[in-house]
Amino acid sequence: MQRGSSCAESKAWLERGRKLTMKRLLIMRRCEPIVRFTCCSVHYRECRRNHAASTGGYAIDGCREFIAEGEESTSGALKCAACGCHRSFHRRVQVYEVAWDYGSDTSSTE
Repeated sequence: MQRGSSCAESKAWLERGRKLTMKRLLIMRRCEPIVRFTCCSVHYRECRRNHAASTGGYAIDGCREFIAEGEESTSGALKCAACGCHRSFHRRVQVYEVAWDYGSDTSSTE
């Protein structure tokens, strides 16, 4: 833009820039994949319970994975058979399934 340009010229220049930007956005969006995340399962890993918290220290028991003490829907299902801690002390890991969808490509490559 030049220094002596009028207000109408600068507005027209900005409008052209906006139109070009919008066109570029539409083209870019058409090529981007659609990603869908779905939660498949939850695993409970190592125990984080601090057994020395009452004395002001830090000590963990070394339990590497939560193993349920009882069947599902019983009180034993929330207690770890390896360390005896509640399931909430174990690190929770959610395993996701990722689905990529590029959509239908309408452009011809001939």
